[in-house]
Amino acid sequence: MHKTLISIVGPTGIGKTALSLKLATHFKTAILSADSRQFYKEIPIGTAAPTGSELATAAHHFIHHKSIKDTYSVGAFETEALAKLEELQRTNPIIIMVGGSGLYVNAVTKGFDEFPDIAPEIRMQLNSELETNGLEFLQEELKEIDPISYATIALKNPHRVIRALEICRGTGNPYSSFLNKDKRKRPFNTISIGLKAERPLIYERINQRVDQMLENGLLEEAKSVFEHRDLNALNTVGYKELFHYFDGEWTLDFAVSEIKKNTRRFAKRQMTWFQKDPETAWFEYDTNLEDIVNHLNTVIKKTSE
Repeated sequence: MHKTLISIVGPTGIGKTALSLKLATHFKTAILSADSRQFYKEIPIGTAAPTGSELATAAHHFIHHKSIKDTYSVGAFETEALAKLEELQRTNPIIIMVGGSGLYVNAVTKGFDEFPDIAPEIRMQLNSELETNGLEFLQEELKEIDPISYATIALKNPHRVIRALEICRGTGNPYSSFLNKDKRKRPFNTISIGLKAERPLIYERINQRVDQMLENGLLEEAKSVFEHRDLNALNTVGYKELFHYFDGEWTLDFAVSEIKKNTRRFAKRQMTWFQKDPETAWFEYDTNLEDIVNHLNTVIKKTSE
């Protein structure tokens, strides 16, 4: 049997964790988390990390393995996750990966476009020009030297514009010329399955999940990390809203309503991201396990022939 990674994707609160546990039990295998917030051990409640009993159901990797004080990049995750997969698949060819962080999922399944190292002074200069001349000035330069990138990237995002320009200036070649090159082939087949539901149901489940988090102690958890509020790991939904409450800027009720609203927006962005992948097979959130297993076995059989 060929090595296979079963990747479970979908919006927050849809039931990915529950499905991953059922599939891990069925295939007698381990689970890799590709949820960039569940890496951090100090914030299990607000990140909806698996509970102790869920963690005991199957071996989990990349859950609570970092501190909020640690610097951890998607590139480091890619390297470590691929190494862990190689190790695990020596004894079991089928591994489960679950998570709603699209960039981290893609890091494992597809990899990234490779760019040459650029002198940091170039980015510093671009940031200075942004501050002095404004974003439109940089947009016009990009339009002139790399019209393909100008037509495709998010021009209102200064980080994207600066990233494209620093590659252009640093290499003398268009940023777009480095995109969509052949990435390193993975030594495993990936089967991507997604869970979906009607938007009102997703939003209802999100609201219920936030209420449950509060009952489980989210407020106390947020207080325990409040002194570290400037850390990147805490610049996330569920904490930044409560920090406004602790500062006396918002009422608790308003902070909770903002958590729910921002989580719903996050879920919408997740669906937009994951639906771009034509290879993902989508199932209703309450699909019988047997139907999903039958789909997986069919694909596994085809790729193993």
